[in-house]
Amino acid sequence: MRYIFAFIFICASFFVNGQDQDIRLANEYYLQGEHEKAKVIYKDLAGDFKNINAIHNNYFFLLLETKDHKEADKYIGRLLKWSPGNIYYQIDQGILYHHEGNQAKADQYFKSFIQTFKNDTYRIRVAAEYFVSKNLPQYGIAALLSARKNTNNPSTYALELANIYRITGDKDLMVEEYLNYMTQNPSNLNYVKNSFQSLLDTPEDIQSLQNLLIDRLQKKPDSEVYAQLLIWTYLQQLDFYGAFMQARALDRRKRSGGSETMKIGRIALDNADYENAAEIFDYVVANFPDGNEYLSARLYQIRTREEKVKNTFPVSMEDIQTLVTSYEKLYQDMGINRITLDGKRSKARLQAFYLDQKQEAIEALETVKENQRAGNELIAQSKLDLGDIFLLDDQPWEATLVYSQVEKENKESAAGYEAKLRNAKLSYYKGEFALAQEHLDILKIATSREISNDAMALSLLIKDNSVLDTSDIALSRYAAIDLLLYQNKTDQAIGMIQKLHEDFPNHSLKDELWWLEANLYLKRGSFNEALALLEKIVFEYQFDLLTDDAYFLMGEIYERHLGDKEKAKEIYADLMVKYPGSAYVAESRKRFRKLRGDTPGI
Repeated sequence: MRYIFAFIFICASFFVNGQDQDIRLANEYYLQGEHEKAKVIYKDLAGDFKNINAIHNNYFFLLLETKDHKEADKYIGRLLKWSPGNIYYQIDQGILYHHEGNQAKADQYFKSFIQTFKNDTYRIRVAAEYFVSKNLPQYGIAALLSARKNTNNPSTYALELANIYRITGDKDLMVEEYLNYMTQNPSNLNYVKNSFQSLLDTPEDIQSLQNLLIDRLQKKPDSEVYAQLLIWTYLQQLDFYGAFMQARALDRRKRSGGSETMKIGRIALDNADYENAAEIFDYVVANFPDGNEYLSARLYQIRTREEKVKNTFPVSMEDIQTLVTSYEKLYQDMGINRITLDGKRSKARLQAFYLDQKQEAIEALETVKENQRAGNELIAQSKLDLGDIFLLDDQPWEATLVYSQVEKENKESAAGYEAKLRNAKLSYYKGEFALAQEHLDILKIATSREISNDAMALSLLIKDNSVLDTSDIALSRYAAIDLLLYQNKTDQAIGMIQKLHEDFPNHSLKDELWWLEANLYLKRGSFNEALALLEKIVFEYQFDLLTDDAYFLMGEIYERHLGDKEKAKEIYADLMVKYPGSAYVAESRKRFRKLRGDTPGI
């Protein structure tokens, strides 16, 4: 008896293996386009229900594709006898009617099918997905809407409907359903924002969403998710004043002491909209003197003026001194705490880098880093500032000691990586390019995008300009110039730049030298001279690394310093066309649309 069972098992194994081989052969014929050969094998395999899962999609498609509707009808009828509750086969029956050209029958069949399952949440979702996969999204929509109507809940199946409308290109309906999904749970807000970020890609899309949100907020003025998303639409348009108005209203409803408004102010400041940032922080200071955000707003009032002063060329030393006084007054008015210590750190940097008060700056930073109220992050930043000032004061050994200490104390953190980047720059300034590269190779893959980009840029500068100059003489002199500029020794740097041009007239560093000179002229307020050098980079080094940087800076000079909006708009438009892969494309598009007067203008 044991041998009989073994024989049966072996025979069954051969039978199964034979079926597997037939399925693979049929699939191979199917993929090669030899449909008739595939159909013959599939038909034979379809006689055993065990094979259906493996062959159904291909076989049923072939029957429809070859218009063998009679065989398809027999095949589907057999499947429904075997498995009458299978909704996929039920839908396939309607798909057959559709392919036969009997649209009225298909519509009636699907209508009946949807009515049957409208109370079954699981099956209606599965059916909708299957309709979409078979390129019949209209029935998927009908199924979900019918089931929604039965629940008396206008937001049921919102995400499923939004996804189908996205596929069909019905943006307005898609947006409506994403909003319905958002109202189901406030935690869905970020998902909706991320979806809109990628799906709403024109100013008109954002404006349409904004109008819809305003309408919904008028009907439900207490809805926080609508208010938050409306703020988001203003931010996408760089309309910080509009975002401020909405955040201010949200603060009043939530009684949140200006916290929502402060978020907008910080974003405006990050985007160099100094006027709106200043108005926002002024508002918080004036209206929430007893609130949790008051002290931060005081600090950001000064910080906003600081950024504006530092980016208005030539920089006014009188304005810098006013900022120093303001930071000191904040410290005196509000006592010692983390925020006023942060202000003290900002004051120290201004003293060191603009007023040549390095010793006073060092003493101030020592005070900050020794105070535990500052917190670990501020202490680490203050130590980095000390290193910067030591380098400014031509004390590279002291600088590297401080950087290395921060790196050791803050491994795998932003401050630690920043310290490593500063050490890499210090090695570069000293002409120790191999050592600099060791640091940079780590930073390129292990840090935040900002630090990684800086590391990549310095690494490329070293590699591109040392390949043909194995002695590194020109690059060493260039690095020395870079250090002089860091130390504000501009006259000495200009002389060395001219000498390097003369000694190495055809060196690959030529465009980098022009870039340094252009930025020097910019900081002195000599805008036309800066533009002339940037134009040289753009036209003589059309495919070099600095070309898009130079082009973007030209646009910025025309826009922000010369007030020539038309010329700036022209440059931003050209940059998008000529350098489509540039990191500046997104920002150029925003500025172009803003200058054009788009409403909205992202």
